[in-house]
Amino acid sequence: MGVMQKPVDSCRVAVILQPSYLPWLGYFAQLHRCDVFVVYDDVQFDKHGWRNRNRIKTPQGPQWLTVPVRTYKQDWPTNRAITIDNTQHWRKKHLASLRQNYAKAPFFANYVGLFDDLYSRDWTNLFDLNMASFRMLTQALGIVREIRFASELGVAGDTVERLTAICQKVGANHFFEGHAGKNYIADDRFRSAGIDIEYQDYKHPVYPQLHGVFVPYLSIVDLLFNCGPRSLDIIAPSMRAAA
Repeated sequence: MGVMQKPVDSCRVAVILQPSYLPWLGYFAQLHRCDVFVVYDDVQFDKHGWRNRNRIKTPQGPQWLTVPVRTYKQDWPTNRAITIDNTQHWRKKHLASLRQNYAKAPFFANYVGLFDDLYSRDWTNLFDLNMASFRMLTQALGIVREIRFASELGVAGDTVERLTAICQKVGANHFFEGHAGKNYIADDRFRSAGIDIEYQDYKHPVYPQLHGVFVPYLSIVDLLFNCGPRSLDIIAPSMRAAA
């Protein structure tokens, strides 16, 4: 499978996202849209978000895969600092769930070895696990982008001020933000900083799945096992055509 790289033009697009566990399709659509992907690793871990969990499909419907983490008396740890509770046998359970529910998927044999390797390793920090799985998945999809970490940029400020400063720091003049950003971002603050802002309006594709009626908003692993090398075309068909 060839590697898809974004062509160079006068518009340098930045995406800033928190590290997540086996993210959904829209996460990788944002990655594919950008020139530089900034991992928001030094903001506070959100306990009930997507940093340590995602969903797969089973014959009984969606099932959560959750990485247990230590938050008790941890004094509001960041995404980079949060640690995994390895007293629970989560690696064995996650791998068994993938094998049980996707063994009959068309491309299961092509990719299961990646997960065998991922879950054979000991993980202490959730961030390290998330970044390892992120690199594994982007390689499987064939996406190569410049990756930066917010913690290494030396940029401070309130939420919006910091986002604009990060864009400036990485030389981006276009910010591609998730749809939820409309609820808190003041567009004029970006434009006054010389940065155009665009919000993702992701139309979730329908693709072949196992186990009955189609279920959207699952982890990327569902698409990868079912569609294999076609996955990137399904995630972002118009973007890939332009690349």
